[in-house]
Amino acid sequence: MAEHALLSSGASAWRSLACAKSELRLDLALAGGQSFRWRETAEGHWTGVMGGRVWTLTQTDDTLWYHVYKSSAGQGEVRDGERERKRRAGASLQVENKLGKEEPVAVTPVQDTEEEKEMMEEEEEEMLRDYFQLKVKLGHLYKEWGAADPHFQSIADIFTGVRMLRQDPTECLFSFICTSNNHISRIHGMVERLCRALGAPLCRLEETSYHDFPSLAALAGDGVEARLRDLGFGYRARFLQRSAAQILEAHGPRWLEGLRGVPYLVARDALRTLPGVGTKVADCVCLMSLDKAEAVPVDTHVWQIAKRDYSYAPGSRQKSITDKLHRDLGDFFRHLWGPHAGALLRRPQEVPEAERNVAPEAAEERGRRGGGSGERERRRREKTEPRGTRKTRSGKRRRPPRRRERCEVNELLASGLASDFNTTL
Repeated sequence: MAEHALLSSGASAWRSLACAKSELRLDLALAGGQSFRWRETAEGHWTGVMGGRVWTLTQTDDTLWYHVYKSSAGQGEVRDGERERKRRAGASLQVENKLGKEEPVAVTPVQDTEEEKEMMEEEEEEMLRDYFQLKVKLGHLYKEWGAADPHFQSIADIFTGVRMLRQDPTECLFSFICTSNNHISRIHGMVERLCRALGAPLCRLEETSYHDFPSLAALAGDGVEARLRDLGFGYRARFLQRSAAQILEAHGPRWLEGLRGVPYLVARDALRTLPGVGTKVADCVCLMSLDKAEAVPVDTHVWQIAKRDYSYAPGSRQKSITDKLHRDLGDFFRHLWGPHAGALLRRPQEVPEAERNVAPEAAEERGRRGGGSGERERRRREKTEPRGTRKTRSGKRRRPPRRRERCEVNELLASGLASDFNTTL
């Protein structure tokens, strides 16, 4: 049975890039709430899915090490490059056996020519550089931000290596639709269940099955909403299915990628036309997958920091974030930090230590059970009660607090509060 790779077992099966920890810290980038596909499978080793491949990453002081697992091209399977092209075209790659259930694909060596192997290695290295945006030099940005902001300069050394990912737009959008009224560990479970239910199986390592992110066609399919409600997605199930269907019907399968080439405000407003996508989620998707480094996802944490650390006064009497306040706060930080302001306005939120090593199957089962009777009851209400009302303990109905689209990543990186690293929104 194939096992998760360990650098200590020998470096011959690994490839590497020169990359200092001051430019990238895997724990903050992968467990901070930007992507929900990675977990720590051994100390300092992170395994996850990216670009239709399963990777394990680790690092030493000046080197980023990576191992890519290969799948057989057997029944229903295609090689990685073809899988990626078809997935991006919106084709469903669901692999089914005679009973209609997914068949995990065993990891087996793939015999390639030397030329094919070299081309694949070059492609994978470029994928990794692109995913972590390694062309962007954090050291240069830190100098610029420090020169513009004395507060950041005073505490910048605490937060080195926090890097913005460049994710697949489909995965990023539908993952962040799951973040509404949620927290990181539960989002991880939801995204894992989504992939296991609708994504193509990639490989199996130590009893853990890894799946690709579902295609738009798979997400838009008939019966998807009901299936996801059964998996504990609540009202989000409808948003996921309807958003995928709307994209395919109104725009086509390449529309999301095409938003990388339009101005920030055009992309953000286009995303806001989708069910379940408000300004906050749209800004997260713009920042983390659509090359809009100026996007500033604003929430109450960003607002509090603006008031606390920068004496930001406008809107101080308001109780909630309006569209105007969202725009004004974004303009304030864009003026202060420049075109990469969004990369600075984030808080790396770590998954609790006890949940870092939870295998996807265990996360799925935990998600099915909920988090105890209180969690199960909350999920039951999500499915059955109208969104406009909730019962108090006395039995009376009242309006619920304003729902906040919760992207766990957003707070000022330079807040200077180390305890924020382990605090969820």
